[in-house]
Amino acid sequence: MRLELRGITKKFGSLTANDHIDLIVEPGQIHCLLGENGAGKSTLMNVLFGLLQADEGEILIDGEPVRLANSGDAVRRGIGMVHQHFMLVPVFSVAENVVLGFEPTRSLDRLDYARARENIRSVSREFGLEVDPDATVESLPIGLQQRVEIIKALSHDAQLLILDEPTAVLTPQEADALMAIMRSLAASGKSILFISHKLKEVRQVSDVITVIRSGRVIGSVPPTASENELAAMMVGREVSLVVQKSAATPREPVLEVRDLVVRDDRGLAVVDGVSLEVHAGEIVALAGVQGNGQTELVEAITGLRHVESGSVVLAGRDITNHSPREILDAGLGHIPEDRQRDGVVLSMSVADNMVLNTPRRAPFARHGTRNLRAVRDHAETLVESFDVRTSSVEAPLSSLSGGNQQKVIVARELSRPLEVLVASQPTRGLDVGSIEYVHREIVRVRDDGHAVLIVSSELDEVMALGDRVAVMFQGRITGIVDPSTSREDVGLLMAGSAPAGTR
Repeated sequence: MRLELRGITKKFGSLTANDHIDLIVEPGQIHCLLGENGAGKSTLMNVLFGLLQADEGEILIDGEPVRLANSGDAVRRGIGMVHQHFMLVPVFSVAENVVLGFEPTRSLDRLDYARARENIRSVSREFGLEVDPDATVESLPIGLQQRVEIIKALSHDAQLLILDEPTAVLTPQEADALMAIMRSLAASGKSILFISHKLKEVRQVSDVITVIRSGRVIGSVPPTASENELAAMMVGREVSLVVQKSAATPREPVLEVRDLVVRDDRGLAVVDGVSLEVHAGEIVALAGVQGNGQTELVEAITGLRHVESGSVVLAGRDITNHSPREILDAGLGHIPEDRQRDGVVLSMSVADNMVLNTPRRAPFARHGTRNLRAVRDHAETLVESFDVRTSSVEAPLSSLSGGNQQKVIVARELSRPLEVLVASQPTRGLDVGSIEYVHREIVRVRDDGHAVLIVSSELDEVMALGDRVAVMFQGRITGIVDPSTSREDVGLLMAGSAPAGTR
């Protein structure tokens, strides 16, 4: 399929999200749309998929102008879309999700799930998307859930596949697997429109990269363009891709984890006797392949999961199994791994989300009465400081892009008094300009004398931010190393081996 967009313009009141965008995607091409959070990427894709109607411009498929009044029109025209936040029913099986809305039937209008399962297996074999058709979606890891979304599109004979920030929630291993799938799809003649802000993977998999900024096309370049060139095109200025920080001057321990044992939802001990200290004035970065207990460790520290044994001490106070409210009030800031589940309330305004953890405190409330002016002024200050792209602080958080939702959480947690900051995947979903800012703010928290614990699946981020790097494998700390340690040695620790010089 050859896709051409001509002069696509989309406005929301006074905000112009897409400003006369021209774009061509050739058959068998992986075309990346690169841009900052709020640059208009997702809006453009929603126009292309029929979820929004453009105010101006036209869409051509194989040279023919088409009108896509809704997503059904797009699917019938051979366009499939995998959204950043998956559109799956968790309690349904893979097969039930794939055929939802397009259920195959046999005699007497009975659903033909045998045919659906065979179709899924056929698509899976052809494109290397192995997944069990009978598995319940909620039982699958995120990477396999994404495969279900791709299978769903391909089962409807999609010739153009839109992938909106497809690696935002994937581990590095899952992202590598997705890249291989994308190449397989392109080799079969499928066209892929790949929306991202991750420079390395964009250069790794794309045939053409088109950069948009503030709703406008800045230019198209080959993947041989350097990361610095792409970053400058995205942000409109030079961006430092290296974390700038001086040597740490750690002092007394602020966060002390002792012999912690935590079980997962299946009753398995996924944190198995972990001990860890984080001192004032230092950043401890926790590395490891996702699924080795990091998530449950952070949930236990922040009061979101029960501690079976061991202790968590914050600034000399035992907070083991205290409520999240008590732990936040004790001075812990938390940037959660799953922002939509644990970090925000999508139906509430940007302003209200900025004070979720301090709604009853002055100046935001007095004698049980909210001070709406103070809440709004606070939000407007943070929106400007953290460059949150929103039409208004009164807009529902659901109207923001995923990256801007993350900025709201980061702004909220870094703008209040802290003893320790615990940040899981703090830059997940953020563009290079925002990552630069968040890294600088995390280093500032450290330099102000606070303790910082970072958990990240991005090894580059772990090694760049950490003053010490702790590695988890199968629920245990396999080593604590200096960030100058080679990636190979850290990789050995992540696999459960212990190279010389670790402790």
